[in-house]
This record gives sequence, C-alpha cells and structure tokens, in this order.
Amino acid sequence: MIEAEVHQRLRAFLREQGEPYWPHHLTMARLVARALRLGRSALLQTGSTSAYHGRHRLSYLMPALLWPGPVLLVVPDSLKHRILTIEVPRLRQWMPVIKPIQSGDRWPDDGYQGLWLTTPEQWLTDWLGSQSRYPVGVPVLMDGVDQLETWVRQALTATLQGSDWDRLMWACPSHQDLIRDVRIQLTGTLFRRPGNPYDCYLIDPREKLALKNLHQALANDIPTLEAVIPRPWQRFWSVFSQTDKLLWAALHRRQGQFSLNCSPAEVGPTLQSRWAQQPVVLMGAALDLDAQAQAYRQRLGLGDLTCLKFAPDRHQEAIQLYVPDRLPFPNTPDFQSAIMVEIHRLITQLQGGYGPTVILVNDVPLKPQIGSWLAAEFGSRVQVERTCLEDNGILITGWQFWQAHQEVLPTPHLLIVTTLPLPSLENPLVAERVTYYKRRRQDWFRLYLLPTALSELQRAIAPVRDQKGIVALLDNRVNHRSYGHQVFAALSPAARSTYIDASWLTTWG
Repeated sequence: MIEAEVHQRLRAFLREQGEPYWPHHLTMARLVARALRLGRSALLQTGSTSAYHGRHRLSYLMPALLWPGPVLLVVPDSLKHRILTIEVPRLRQWMPVIKPIQSGDRWPDDGYQGLWLTTPEQWLTDWLGSQSRYPVGVPVLMDGVDQLETWVRQALTATLQGSDWDRLMWACPSHQDLIRDVRIQLTGTLFRRPGNPYDCYLIDPREKLALKNLHQALANDIPTLEAVIPRPWQRFWSVFSQTDKLLWAALHRRQGQFSLNCSPAEVGPTLQSRWAQQPVVLMGAALDLDAQAQAYRQRLGLGDLTCLKFAPDRHQEAIQLYVPDRLPFPNTPDFQSAIMVEIHRLITQLQGGYGPTVILVNDVPLKPQIGSWLAAEFGSRVQVERTCLEDNGILITGWQFWQAHQEVLPTPHLLIVTTLPLPSLENPLVAERVTYYKRRRQDWFRLYLLPTALSELQRAIAPVRDQKGIVALLDNRVNHRSYGHQVFAALSPAARSTYIDASWLTTWG
C-alpha cells in the first residue's frame, strides 16, 4: 500500500538528511497517503511551531509525489515558491520520481497525472465559481487553512469600485440619471459619517433601499439585465439578493471615493455542498482547541472527515508565561497607564541584551501612544511596525503586521501581549457578524470571537516557543473570566507564573 511505501521512504530520507526533529512526520505522512488512497477527506492540526518552521511539509509532499494519480496542492504564493525551488527539488534529487510538477492558475489538460501547485485565491475563485479551470474529483491538499475562512470570504465578496458605476451608466444609458443620483446619494451620506480607525462603514437601511430600488428599476425596464450589465454588478446583485449578508463601504477619503462590498454573513452554507466533490486534506497550525475541531468545522461547513490534532513537544516547545494578577481590565480608565508601567518594568528587567522585545497591541489608537512613550526613553531602539529591528530593539505592532512579517524578524526574547486578540466590536464588520449570531440566538462569543482570538494567539507566539522565550500576557481577564482556562490551554505547554523570575534570563535559548 501507498502508506507503507511513504513511511519507508520518508523515514529513510529524514535519517539521511538529518532533518529537524518533528515526532509526527511519519504519522502525518501515512494519514495523507491514506486520504489519497481512500479518497477520504481529513483535517490535520499540525501545531503552531511546526507550521511556523514548515517541518510538516515533507509529510504531505512525499505522499503527493509517490501517489500515482494527479494531486492539486493549494498553498499561499510565498510558500509555493519555496516548495518549487527548495523542497521539491531536494526530494526529487533523493528519490527517483518522474512525476511531473507544475504550477499555474489552471489545470493543464484532462490527462495530466502530476502534482499541480496553485494559490488559494486562484483555486477558490474557480471552485466557488465556474469550476472551469480545475477538474472536480482530483484530490486537493491545502496548507495554511488557519486563514481559510478569510480566503473564502474574500473570494465570495462582490466589490464595486468607482469605475464600475461609470460602466453601469454606459451599459444602461437610459438610466444614467438614476444611477448617478444613487451614486451621489451614497457618496454624500457615507462621507458625512465620522471617521473610524477601520475606514469601513455598514450600509444603513436608507442606503440599502436606494440600492434595492436601483436594481428593481433596472430589472423592470431591461428584461435581459444580467446579460447587459458588467460582471462586477452581476456578482454584486447576486450576493445583495441573499437574505443574510454583510454590506459595507470602504472609504478612500483622500481620493473622495468609496468601494461597495457585499459578502455572505456565513460561508459554511455555501461550502457545505462543495466539500463532497473531491477528497480534500486540510492542514493548519491551530484551528481549534478541540481535536475534532467542531467549531471550525461548523464555520466552514465541513461534515464527517478524519480529524487529528498533533500534540506539541512539552520539552522543546514550552514557554515561560508571565500572567500578572493585579492589572486593571481592558476598557477601564486605569488600564492604559497600568500596562505602560508594566511594559517598562518588563523591558528593563527581562531584555538584558538577549534579543528583541515585541509588544502586540490590538487597540489601534493605543499602538502609536505606546510607541511615542517608549521612544522618549529608549530612542531609536523603538520601532512601530517596521522590519528593521536591532538585536535589542523594541517593536510595537498590531497582530496583522506581526503575522505577516514574523518569519523575517529576529526571534523575540520577550513577547508582550497587551490584550487578547479578540476581534473588536468597534469594527463595523465585526459588530455586524455579532449581530448576525445574535439574531440566530447563537453564542457569538464562543462561536466567533474566542476561536478567532485563540487561533491568532497560538500562531503569534510560535517564534517564541522555538527559543523557549518569555510571553507576558497583560490581559487580566484570563484570570477572572470563565474562558481563561481555554486561553491557558491554547498557550500550553507553558510554565506559568504571576511574578517575574530572574532565572528566565539564564534559561533562554
């Protein structure tokens, strides 16, 4: 069987190459091989440290190359380049595999029996749309599915730019005045709204009515409307007609323009019927605390499939976790001044020339304030969301910037988490998704906010695990809220303490 061959080949390769130790290489390789042989889908949680270093990739590349049939590998573009230029050539040099390997935005032909690489954007756009570029039935291996819900939501979002309004007027010349009036109305009401850090605004009922009336007028007067209007408008009206949707505008105030966006409120119902079209092996770092990933599967519409969560190495991946139990809660008047004092104390006592400090700030206005305050004492060592960082530098960053650049930044000795990365209800899109859950009488915190925060948290601390560094969590809610034990479970393995231990400096690395 393919499982036995994959096991033997991978074990021999790891021994000869001296690969970094990961205890689950062979188990994962056999599971991927079994999924290819049986045509059964699987969901594998590899752990944040393994995903950060990419140690698990050999465990799916080996079965993909040894499997006699075609395989579609879906990975982010940066990872696709590394696989094609480094990892696959190294494997092919070691073992006599003549399987063709190519990449591109469409399947070459019906008889292709090789390994084909593509990006999530390219595959999802086709898979959720015309399904003309990639064949149905070919096994799919997808890595990095921690971001799958975001990728799907982006693929399902219909967006209208300023130029699309002009094209609609050209396509429907008899309705130019109506189209122009609706555009002017939206421009006026949107730009009168007060600014927010996210530069996005939900479309209110009056604005929705204007769009609905525009569509109704065009449909009544143009029987072949769908064949006449530009494709962006076709997609927009298709999503706009759905009952449960998110409708918002992104403002570009300097240019005096806006874009309209419409997406389904929930992606699970759209995906549910599509997963059965072909076997899919989904691989991610930290998808769910539950080994069966119930909450993740519910959000993505995943049914019955093989689920496995690999346990972290308690000796190699443990961190020093500092969680003080005296700080004010976030969103209280004393929180900002208290954490600034605590941050200063941590930097002066724990940095000690061992490596940089990274401070993760979820609050958009608070981020530059902390940067200015620290720069007054530490000078140019302090950077706000920049990749040029000294060995003893101090980086203040939001979660998104840290996730995007943590692979090129030096490993921090000290990672300070000011608050849990719970999606902010001040973000109009987050607030609207919460409203959607409330209308359905569902637990919006445990189905949406908490899983998002835990997954983000686990991926953010992955570099620190590699060096057994220190994580300081300054959000005191973990000590007093019922969900605190889930946060600590997500941070495990960790040696937790409520005080700063001087021995941490000597044990780092």
